[in-house]
Amino acid sequence: MDIFYQELFQEIEKRALDSTDAVLKLRRELCRKHSPPYFPSIIDILTHANKKQFEMLKFLVMKPMRTKSGVTPIALMTRPGKCPHGTCTMCPGGVGSSFGDVPQSYTGTEPSTMRAMRNNYDPYLTVFNRLEQFALLNQSVDKTEVIIQGGTFPAMAKKYQDDFVTYVFKAMNDFSEMFFVDNELQLEKFKDFFELPCDRKDDARLKRLQEKMLKLKGESTMEVEHARNEKAKVRCVGLTIETKPDWGLLKHGNKMLEQGCTRVELGLQDVDDKVLARINRGHSIADSKKSMQVLKDLGLKINAHIMVGLPGQDNKRIGEFFTDPDYRPDMLKVYPCLVMPGTQLEKDYKEGKFIPIDTKEAVKVIAEFKSKVPVYCRIMRVQRDIPTKQTLDGPDRTNLRQMIFDYMKKNNLTCHCIRCSEIKSPIIKPELSVYEFMASGAKEFFIYFHQGEEMIGFCRLRFPKECLREEITENSGMIRELHVYGKAIDLKEQGDVQHRGFGKKLMAKAEEICIEHAKDKLLVISGVGVREYYKKLGYVQDGPYVSKKL
Repeated sequence: MDIFYQELFQEIEKRALDSTDAVLKLRRELCRKHSPPYFPSIIDILTHANKKQFEMLKFLVMKPMRTKSGVTPIALMTRPGKCPHGTCTMCPGGVGSSFGDVPQSYTGTEPSTMRAMRNNYDPYLTVFNRLEQFALLNQSVDKTEVIIQGGTFPAMAKKYQDDFVTYVFKAMNDFSEMFFVDNELQLEKFKDFFELPCDRKDDARLKRLQEKMLKLKGESTMEVEHARNEKAKVRCVGLTIETKPDWGLLKHGNKMLEQGCTRVELGLQDVDDKVLARINRGHSIADSKKSMQVLKDLGLKINAHIMVGLPGQDNKRIGEFFTDPDYRPDMLKVYPCLVMPGTQLEKDYKEGKFIPIDTKEAVKVIAEFKSKVPVYCRIMRVQRDIPTKQTLDGPDRTNLRQMIFDYMKKNNLTCHCIRCSEIKSPIIKPELSVYEFMASGAKEFFIYFHQGEEMIGFCRLRFPKECLREEITENSGMIRELHVYGKAIDLKEQGDVQHRGFGKKLMAKAEEICIEHAKDKLLVISGVGVREYYKKLGYVQDGPYVSKKL
């Protein structure tokens, strides 16, 4: 293999190759010539590169879709536990489930769950492991977006919550200090620590690495790690926490702000109290609406989870999540109801009390719903990451999104959600637009740069219904999100879309709108790792926010 890699790097330099396809073509050519014992992956190639060769291969990026939205996502799973209200009838997993002791609502086969299990549900180990993987994929790790999954996080013990968040941040900070100097990856130190190149399935290596990481973990506090992260190489630009509406009220929202949360994944599921009661959801529609209003007034973004095909559900009513101004979430995950082993729904199904939605109907319902989603909402998912071999009934295809796209094309339907509109073309003539609407009792402004139908970036400005914290005054505006799309790149670089001034222009427009409406203060809910950006625009720390007098 040494001869193979030596010739590979020589030919890349000699031929001045500058694309992934060209390198993969050369790989096939040399494999035919040398007949190596295994077919080398891109990761194998990168781990065999020295510093000069690694720099030469900066264009060789694996899984670029992971970071096309401008950030690097890290999903973290909490340890298995029980929800305070019991278990929803359709919910798999949990302690003592038919899948074993796994996080509530999961099966143990999801990539994020398997990573957590390999790392004993330790967030420090999992983040370190994930950052190693992104570095090996040649992905930028400057701007990370963390999502904490695995149940109702605010219902867990406060010490567990705070420790979990503390070590998420500490892992980013320690990784930054260990492996980066002047913004450059110290490749040899990185490879030495992670014992690269290696057999990725070597359990003994994994154990050695975990022992090394645990020695680094030590003790710290959330305040210390937040402060470190503001200037770290690997910065947390967004922290998402999963919860239910009855665990998403004012005291829970304030705690999440303290932890650095910027987005809440809120399990709404449906718009009918009878459906929520039938699935043993543990909260009411009134709870859902109040939670959305409170969390938005605190500045948090809302990614609502909704389902189709629930027992007793009228699927036509899911449109109310946008026609009813008391909802109107910023983002959505849409999940068809699946019959999972070990659930109450399985019993109802076998007794003939429940007839599940099939693939064809799920595609039709979601496609027609997507065609009515407004420009300010992003549809993150349209199905759970669960293999069909684990389900008993319900939609039986794992490519549901593609089937939905095909249905929409055939029926001349168009989705205007943010995900479907993300910029893909070179920017030639960007336009700035403002979409004004009422949501959860207050006025919202969706300020966005676009080129035709393609979304370049946006800002969410809200005039809160209630002043729920001392930092929020009656004359305050609040920016709940600022996002510019395009491939994630390092903070000191400029890309086709990223770091070209769109964010500053969106902020300036938000300030202008506030002044027009007699607002004298603008608050921003800022990811810990983005505070420095806003401070350069004249904002100062203000509790969990940054703010500016207008």
